[in-house]
Formats: sequence, structure tokens, C-alpha cells
Amino acid sequence: MSQISMVVNGKRVSGTVEDRTLLVSFIRENQGLTGTHVGCDTSQCGACVVHVDGKAVKSCTMLAVQANGSEVTTLEGVASGGELHPVQAAFREHHGLQCGFCTPGMIMSAIDMINRHGAGNLDEATIRHELEGNICRCTGYQNIVKAIKAASDQMAGMAQAAE
Repeated sequence: MSQISMVVNGKRVSGTVEDRTLLVSFIRENQGLTGTHVGCDTSQCGACVVHVDGKAVKSCTMLAVQANGSEVTTLEGVASGGELHPVQAAFREHHGLQCGFCTPGMIMSAIDMINRHGAGNLDEATIRHELEGNICRCTGYQNIVKAIKAASDQMAGMAQAAE
């Protein structure tokens, strides 16, 4: 058993876990944050994507002890002041979901994608390539891609307006 401590969605949390506990299990079971989904148990579907120290990580591939001392952001932590994150809003506006199971991982991957490439710098081919690690069994990805592109463009506009 190991004692771990990390910041999850801006709040310092700690707990005692078995050394083999996955980060996704710690998030869901110890912290009660069920927006992070377990979809495949083989790290192929992307439903469990969270940000660890600002980078997208499949939380089913990382042990909770590896996140000790890190800052973790889950889907529950991306909205601000009761307002949806631009990517969340774009998924809603452009119907980038159907059953919604893959949506948390898609949104977290999209935020990471926009952060890495820069707001406004995404095209459809790049978005589709970047989503290869996220599986949606309900959609043809059209509205997901459209939502990510719209969010990226909106965030670029917000950045320009702030300057």
C-alpha cells in the first residue's frame, strides 16, 4: 500500500492505495469523479483520458502512484465558474455525441490537441489523425470533428479579443 497525494481539479486530495491501483480507478472510486470512463481495459478506446500535469494521458495505463505529486484534471474540472469549457459547449452545439460514453475522453483529448497545436490551427485531417486513440462506436466522427474545429476557432477568437 502507498500513500499518495495529488491535486485533482484544483483540489488537493490524498489516499492510501494498493500499488497496482490504476489512476482511473483512483479517480472514479476514491474521488467519486465518474466522468472519466473505463471503456476497454486495454488502453485503446480513449474514454479514460485525463490531463496529468497538462498532458493528455489514458488514465487506465497509469498507476495512481505514478501521479503522486501531479496535477490531474478530469472532465469535471474543465468548466469554469459554472460555464462550460469552449470544447464542451462546441460538442453540445454541434451534437458531437450520441450515447455520450466516449465524450469525456474525446473532450479531454480535444483540449489537449488545441493546447498543443494552438487555437485556430487545426484542420480536419489533423483532428482525425489526433483522434486515432479515441473510439466512438455511435458516430461517424463528423460532428465530433466539426465540434473540435469550431471550439479551436472560437478559442482563437477569444485569444485575439483578449489581446
